[in-house]
Amino acid sequence: MTSPTHQRPIRLGVQIAPQHASYSQIRDAVRRLEDAGVDILFNWDHFFPLSGDREGRHFEAWTMLGGWAEQTERVEIGTLVNCNSYRNANLQADMARTLDHMSDGRFIFGTGAGWFQRDYDEYGYEFGTPGTRLAALAEAMPVIENRWAVINPPPLHKIPVLIGGGGERKTLRIVAQHADIWHSFGDVDVLRHKLGVLRQHGEAVGRDVSEIEISTEIRRRTESDADALADLGASLFTLGITAPEFNFDAVTRWLAWRDARNRG
Repeated sequence: MTSPTHQRPIRLGVQIAPQHASYSQIRDAVRRLEDAGVDILFNWDHFFPLSGDREGRHFEAWTMLGGWAEQTERVEIGTLVNCNSYRNANLQADMARTLDHMSDGRFIFGTGAGWFQRDYDEYGYEFGTPGTRLAALAEAMPVIENRWAVINPPPLHKIPVLIGGGGERKTLRIVAQHADIWHSFGDVDVLRHKLGVLRQHGEAVGRDVSEIEISTEIRRRTESDADALADLGASLFTLGITAPEFNFDAVTRWLAWRDARNRG
C-alpha cells in the first residue's frame, strides 16, 4: 500500500440520512456506529427525503444533533451540511456554540450555500440563484465567527468549520478564507485540479491551505479509489447510510480500510 503523503490520520465519517426511519431507529444507529469506532457522525440539513419516497418520514437536522450530543461520548457530530439560507447567521453561531457545550467540544460546523429547491419553496425561503446563495454564505461566515468571539459563554474549543462544494470561483474562495475542512466531490483528477484552484485562492487571501483538512465521500468507491484520494491528501472519508436498511456492513468494511491505512 502506498504510504500517505499527508500528516493527518485517516478518519471515517458516517452520514446518517434523517429519512425513512423512526427516531428510535436513528438513535440505535448512532449508538451502534459510535460503538463500532467511527470518528464522526453527520446528518444532513433538509426537510424532505432526498431519495426513495419523497413524501416519506424525515426529521430536522439541528434538533437531532442535540439528541446526539447527549447520547454520544466520543464521536464528533455535525451536519453535512447545514444550509446557510435557513437560519440567521447569529442564530447559527449560537446554536453551534450550544451544541459544542452539549457535546463537550465535539461539534463540527458543516455548512454550505443550499441547493434543494423544495425546502425553500415549502418552508417559505427565497430560493434565489446559486450566486445569491453563495454571496449570502460569504456574508454569513464573518458574522458567525464574530459571534463566537463575543458570545457568553464562548464555545468550548475552536469549532471546526467544514464547507462543502467545489465551485472554483466563489465556493473555494470561501473555503480558503474560512474553512478548517473542505468537503470535496469527484475522482482523483477532479480533486487534483480543485486543490490547485484552492491553493490559488489561498495565495490570494494569504492563507496556507495545507492546514485545511480534505474531506470526500466514498459512496460507490473502492478501496483503491480511496487510496488514490488519500495519496493526494484527503484524510476524512464519509459514507452515507439510509433507512429502511442501514448498511452497517459497508461501515465495517471502511473501518477496516481506515485502520489498515493508518497502520501504514
